[in-house]
Amino acid sequence: MRITPSRLSVLLAVHRAGGIVAAADAQHLTPSAVSQQIKLLEREAGVRVLDREPTGAVLTDAGRVLAGTAERIEAELASAQRELAELDESAPAGHVRIGSFSTAIRALLLPLLTVVERTMPGVVMTIEETEERSGLARLRRGELDLVLLERDERTPTDPPRPMADVPVLDESWLVVVPPGQAAPQTLSDLARVTWIALDPSTAGAYALDRLSRRLGTPLSTRHVAYDYDVVLAMVSLGQGHALLPELAVVSGRVPDGVSLARLPGLGARQIVVRHRRTRSDPGPATRAVLDALLIRASALELGRGRPDHAGTGPL
Repeated sequence: MRITPSRLSVLLAVHRAGGIVAAADAQHLTPSAVSQQIKLLEREAGVRVLDREPTGAVLTDAGRVLAGTAERIEAELASAQRELAELDESAPAGHVRIGSFSTAIRALLLPLLTVVERTMPGVVMTIEETEERSGLARLRRGELDLVLLERDERTPTDPPRPMADVPVLDESWLVVVPPGQAAPQTLSDLARVTWIALDPSTAGAYALDRLSRRLGTPLSTRHVAYDYDVVLAMVSLGQGHALLPELAVVSGRVPDGVSLARLPGLGARQIVVRHRRTRSDPGPATRAVLDALLIRASALELGRGRPDHAGTGPL
């Protein structure tokens, strides 16, 4: 029995995709070509590897054995790529650990992970969702290499030594409006609505406080939330308006009926990335990932289109 390794990869693709047609799309092949490769694999192995069911293609016991072998081959090849990259002194190599909050993970770090895996075979990038205080403590202890932080535009950002902050992007604060309510036309309209308050540790809390001071009146608040998805859910139930950064809209799902408004004077949330700045930090791999992160951030099309309404009147 002699099995062609390339046919194992096709079997693995069918298993991961859940069917012949989906695997064909992923492999840039025709469904008939995928079916032919599976038939040839079954002939070589002398066993049936797939059962066709109404819900899709399911591995047989023999198919699971061969798919597991394909996964091990895939892992060995990836390991070989990393080792070859380490032999190339010009290629970055190493483990880069990044702490971040959820909106930046979805909009920035997950797409970045795909880029790093494709273009930096010697670099292993690990993402950890973490609160700011914990993330900064772990950065100081050397357990993280980069930490993404959110700041309202007026929040002081001077890092302690031996740390350094690198600006990643600025994004608008948007007003999130409950279903059935009119979008605000000016900032003055915002003084008369009920708000979902944001946890005091968040940049959104600073932004709401800044808005209150600009309006010259305390804002009426109901509920307090930390997670922006929770805030969106509260707004969708008519519990109040909210002030959210644009990435929370770009990277999340806005519930049906909820509208968004972009108004002059709301300001911006700033995202910065903090790293250690010593003789040895940041290392080549961390610098390479940081550069790729900045490229990813610059490619985001923020400030275009998504809000349902853009007020333009003065306060």
